[in-house]
Amino acid sequence: QVQLVESGGGLVQPGGSLRLSCAASGIIFRLYVMGWYRRTPGKQRELVASITGDGSINYADSVKGRFTVSRDNAKNTVYLQMNSLEPEDTADYYCRASLGLNFYWGQGTQVTVSS
Repeated sequence: QVQLVESGGGLVQPGGSLRLSCAASGIIFRLYVMGWYRRTPGKQRELVASITGDGSINYADSVKGRFTVSRDNAKNTVYLQMNSLEPEDTADYYCRASLGLNFYWGQGTQVTVSS
């Protein structure tokens, strides 16, 4: 059974930082592209960042220079370091594992940026 479990969300002030983690089980982690997505009410889920098994990275323009995605294949975990957070970053953040036509989602973790 595949499980993706996100953690690290919470409430932070503008300009602050959070680090999200997503621990995967039930998959050969190193083969999967791992992505972080986010969704706000009334909007579609959007890609924030992705990282392949060999470390190729892609970021949404809105987070470039502020967010850093990384993975530890030995720990089956992908991370999203979020710095200089803005109120516009408030959303539910989801982890996704994809390999070809197969993909799996985590349950999400909430991030709120507010003073």
